[in-house]
Amino acid sequence: QVQLVESGGGLVQAGGSLRLSCAASGSIASINAMGWYRRAPGKQRELVAAIISGGSTNYADSVKGRFTISRDNAKNTVYLQMNSLKPEDTAVYYCYADIKIMRGSEYRFWGQGTQVTVSS
Repeated sequence: QVQLVESGGGLVQAGGSLRLSCAASGSIASINAMGWYRRAPGKQRELVAAIISGGSTNYADSVKGRFTISRDNAKNTVYLQMNSLKPEDTAVYYCYADIKIMRGSEYRFWGQGTQVTVSS
């Protein structure tokens, strides 16, 4: 069994910063890509940022230059540092990880979601 646990969301004023964390645990053989999606009220789910095991990253255009994704492979944890936050960043943020489980195949697992609210 694999579990992803998120932390770090909250309420912040525009221009502020937050750091999200997502730790994977369980019967993990290896982790390929990890990343973050978000869903704002009335909008479609959006890929915010992703990072593969080798360290390559990609970002949504809307967050480039403001958000930074990183990972600690020893801790099976992915982070999202969010700076210069804007009200339009308000959403529920979900982490994911593409995990090869012990003696099994690769699956995508999801965190429980964490609310980020940016006030103007």
